[in-house]
Amino acid sequence: MQKSPKNIYKWVLYLAAPIALQNIITMAVGLADNLMVGSLGELALSGVYVANQLQNILHMLVIGLAAALTILASQYWGKRDADSVKMLIGIALKISLSAGLLFLLVTLFFPVHVLKLFSNETHVIDEALKYLKVIRYTYIFFCITQVLIAGMRCVETVRIGMYLSVVTLFVNVFFNWVLIFGNLGAPALGVQGAAVATLIARILETILIVLYIRFVDEKLRIRFRDLLKTNVLLIKDFFRYGFPVLLGDVFWGINLATQGAIIGRLGSAVTASVSIANIVFSLFSVGVYGTSGASAVVIGQTVGAGEYERVKEYARKLQVLFIVIGLISGGLLYIAKDYIMLLYNVSDETAILSVKLMTVLSVTIVGTSYQVSSLTGIVRAGGSVYFVLINDLIFVWLVVIPSALIAAFVFHASPVVVFACLKCDQILKCAVAVVKVNRFRWIKNLTREAAVAASQA
Repeated sequence: MQKSPKNIYKWVLYLAAPIALQNIITMAVGLADNLMVGSLGELALSGVYVANQLQNILHMLVIGLAAALTILASQYWGKRDADSVKMLIGIALKISLSAGLLFLLVTLFFPVHVLKLFSNETHVIDEALKYLKVIRYTYIFFCITQVLIAGMRCVETVRIGMYLSVVTLFVNVFFNWVLIFGNLGAPALGVQGAAVATLIARILETILIVLYIRFVDEKLRIRFRDLLKTNVLLIKDFFRYGFPVLLGDVFWGINLATQGAIIGRLGSAVTASVSIANIVFSLFSVGVYGTSGASAVVIGQTVGAGEYERVKEYARKLQVLFIVIGLISGGLLYIAKDYIMLLYNVSDETAILSVKLMTVLSVTIVGTSYQVSSLTGIVRAGGSVYFVLINDLIFVWLVVIPSALIAAFVFHASPVVVFACLKCDQILKCAVAVVKVNRFRWIKNLTREAAVAASQA
């Protein structure tokens, strides 16, 4: 049953709040890692940043899978076709596990080669290797957990992700304290201790989400056999509509890794500053991505229910919300940037540069809020799955990366200018978003009739 149009803000914020809180807690875990590892020095911070670059590609791939799942499964849930939703979750889970296994094998057999893609400083690579040797085992657990949480979001069960994040926060921070610094009689493992703490937290959250879905959830009542079912039509649809979404996020992960490689060649102080700025940005952008994720569910369900005029009304109203969320997020980041650096034990050079980078982000986050939410939360969720991919490819590979490379290695511009080049697309894409959204040519119902979708191969 759909909500009344007058409740659109209430509906989106109802879904967005738990997602945002989950993201806040997740980012708090990242910030705690960042602070604790940062207390070991800039070399340790740079090493962890470099080690996480390949992981970022995997994360974006899994996020892409989750987004593809959300687009299709939300539309099917809009017509209350639970069987198709369960089979779609199974398809996404199989792909996600395969990707996690591939990344694990790559880092097992070629760890140094991987790290050299993102830094040419031997001492940074040596530190990164200590972290990578453990963190790579988290990949499989992350892949399982994120797909299952996305599956729950599709049916408006959004709080389980938040609860899992609370558990992860306490577990991760506690074991960080124990294993990084050698408290309670444990050995002081430094950056490797941070990786072990993350591994423990990932294993625990996977166990908890599996138990929740098996024994607590009442909407889908998923059983293990449901995830093994094969449906040729849904598999075709998942790759047809999900592949461009997945490919877009994979390319975005490659984009982030390329940015990491550029930053990694500007020195350990710059790398540490970008690491700090990015984790702080992630913390202040939770409202942006929470609203975007909630909007995707709302738009997907409404399109799946066939209520196209209501979809248009929702899209108009949501754009106002996106701008408001962006302005609030940017203002808070700008105010907080100086105070946050008091928490870090870094050199004056790194602290000053970090503040400058956060100033850049406090501006670009407004653009991020509007264009990301409009293009992924409305356009892509509404059925236009190729547009975001093409738009991102054009901006990233024809504007962002070339401008940053020229600024860094031809004009030898300051790190702030290079960083601004890497983030300029967040503002430029707004012009594209406002035109695309308000033409409404993106509304496409991607579902099949339940009787057809339920046919087994």
